[in-house]
Amino acid sequence: MAAASSSSPPLSASISKLAPLDEQELHLLKEVKGHEVGISELNSISSSRAVYQKSGNIFFRKSVKSAIAVEQKQLDLAKAQLEKLNAAKFLPFDVTLQEQTGYDG
Repeated sequence: MAAASSSSPPLSASISKLAPLDEQELHLLKEVKGHEVGISELNSISSSRAVYQKSGNIFFRKSVKSAIAVEQKQLDLAKAQLEKLNAAKFLPFDVTLQEQTGYDG
């Protein structure tokens, strides 16, 4: 019996072709996901309840609405940092060459 050949490469070959994530990008992705989960959790709490939010080494009692606002702000900051990191990573070759050499032609 002949084994059926697959037209697509094995999964391990596909994964090795992907660009590896650097440590900073991985950290930011985890941070974004954590803030998204936090917002989802806070949205599931009744607005009449109070929550405790850590600031430094101290926990402060806050309303759900203000805790969501703080989490959303942190999420936006993390996403902006991630976009900035990705934009810097994928600059066109000509732009980086011009910056390094000062050659404009």
